[in-house]
Amino acid sequence: MDTDSGPASLTLTGYLSVPTLSTQGVDSLVLESVMFAILAERSLGPQLYGVFPEGRLEQYIPVRTQPGPVLPKTPSLPTVFLPNVCFHIPHPSPLTTLIGSWVQSRPLKTRELREPVLSAAIATKMARFHGMEMPFTKEPHWLFRTMERYLKQIQDLSPTGPPDTNLLEMYNLKDEMGNLRKLLDSTPSPVVFCHNDIQEGNILLLSDPGSADNLMLVDFEYSSYNYRGFDIGNHFCEWVYDYTHEEWPFYKAQPTDYPTQEQQLHFIRHYLAEVKKGEILSQEEQKKLEEDLLVEINRYALASHFFWGLWSILQASMSTIEFGYLEYAQSRFQFYFQQKGQLTSFPPTL
Repeated sequence: MDTDSGPASLTLTGYLSVPTLSTQGVDSLVLESVMFAILAERSLGPQLYGVFPEGRLEQYIPVRTQPGPVLPKTPSLPTVFLPNVCFHIPHPSPLTTLIGSWVQSRPLKTRELREPVLSAAIATKMARFHGMEMPFTKEPHWLFRTMERYLKQIQDLSPTGPPDTNLLEMYNLKDEMGNLRKLLDSTPSPVVFCHNDIQEGNILLLSDPGSADNLMLVDFEYSSYNYRGFDIGNHFCEWVYDYTHEEWPFYKAQPTDYPTQEQQLHFIRHYLAEVKKGEILSQEEQKKLEEDLLVEINRYALASHFFWGLWSILQASMSTIEFGYLEYAQSRFQFYFQQKGQLTSFPPTL
């Protein structure tokens, strides 16, 4: 709550061992603070109150914590609570985790992503995020460069690493990445500023869900210029996964929860309503946009499975979080090939 003299509560985000960072690492921290400031100014993220060499002061968003394990995509961060201040020291990346105890705000639950009112609000919020102009390179290299780096790191793992890293051979992932690139090269998708991880844990419900203004996106660790289809397709994939499952492997997958064509169109229409605000489209133009987006999104959903599958194999050798990373990787690649096989039977019939 803000007072006349300033905010009553702040989040202090610190960077661990900044002096030892490479120039590239320091540049990355600067770019993240620039991004954070712009998102705050546009009310698309928490407010930024100050930046200093070792970190920054951010708006404290009170969030009701929920029982269950830490989401696997959210590193466990050492935290020191001070009067009216939360001090987070993230490692290895400057990722801010916003934690609180008030009832007014909370992360969404997986099952809520499919609720029509919330889905419409998320679509609107995502469209606004995609409309941002950021002072970063707009070349869409992030997706495949990151996957190529993950693949190389996995290949370089020592023989004593996780035994099931033979997923690479089982699915012939190096060649399959080439097939995926060819498919996406033939799939038009505009390059926009993407969050790249819009899952339920990164969407805060601030109050009533009836408006996009009552949702806030957080955790911009993966944000970059990228293909629009990836951001939406990735969000649809997250309908399938519940990361609050309290037993091994600490997630639950429900493939039948992937949005139906009707649910996808509901999201797409609200997304387009925001993107095309003020424009008058004919029925034919609207239908063509919807048909093209259905194809684009479901092809790029394959990239989401591939990306997080590789990420999860790598995490299995690095992370200390108790989570079935290899099981999760196998699940993502199984859905990848399952959905790839369904694409030929997915021409939209609106």
